[in-house]
Amino acid sequence: EVQLVESGGGLVQAGGSLRLSCTVSGFTLDDYGIGWFRQAPGKEREGVSCSSSEDGTTYYADSVKGRFTISFDNAKNTVYLQMSNLKPEDTADYYCAVRNSPIVSALLLSATGRHDWDYWGQGTQVTVSS
Repeated sequence: EVQLVESGGGLVQAGGSLRLSCTVSGFTLDDYGIGWFRQAPGKEREGVSCSSSEDGTTYYADSVKGRFTISFDNAKNTVYLQMSNLKPEDTADYYCAVRNSPIVSALLLSATGRHDWDYWGQGTQVTVSS
């Protein structure tokens, strides 16, 4: 059974940092596309970052560029989203997603539908206080 489990969310003050984890079970993250998405209350889901576990090609949304970093730990089959200099507007539920193709592009940041990715996690909540 394939599972994506996010963790690491919580409450943090503006300017602080959090590291989200997405641990995958059921397959090895060798050659897949990984995405991080977020959805704030009353807003549509938006893409935060996407990356290829095959070659490390990575894209970030302009709103998080320079503050968020995606990384992989192959030994733990886990993808991380390091978030720094957090702002109140970063408050949202964060989701990781995986697709059965290691080819990524900036266009995938707009691929926010459940059907655009093969697997989704259940989400982790991030709240940034001002």
